[in-house]
Amino acid sequence: MPHIHELRVYYEDTDMAGIVYYANYLKFIERGRSEFVREIGIDQNALKEEHGIVFAVRRVEADYLAPARLGDDLRVETELAEIRGARFEMAQQVMRGAQVLFKARVVIVTMSLDGRPLRLPPAIKDRMQAAGRSA
Repeated sequence: MPHIHELRVYYEDTDMAGIVYYANYLKFIERGRSEFVREIGIDQNALKEEHGIVFAVRRVEADYLAPARLGDDLRVETELAEIRGARFEMAQQVMRGAQVLFKARVVIVTMSLDGRPLRLPPAIKDRMQAAGRSA
């Protein structure tokens, strides 16, 4: 099972027609990834302070399949698709009930505060892999 983050579409998320503005799906999936990491016990502030490591989005591949609308209850599903030394990939989708509205593959890089690639500490990598297997 993927990690689930639930949200509701508010007026601020929509355009004048009451349809979710396309860029807001990126915000929705960012929240889903952040909650995934937080819920498996990874504190991004501590990772930065103790190891000098931050996460940065390197690539997003997105498919907009159907519109979400004002008042919709949505579910962001997040799964770890792949993890390597200094990068990992997440598979995400935004759902309304059983309908897939949006799908994305997001490549995240792990880097130092000055932008150099850094490997994830083994304990963090293990925690992410365990969450990916149990999801």
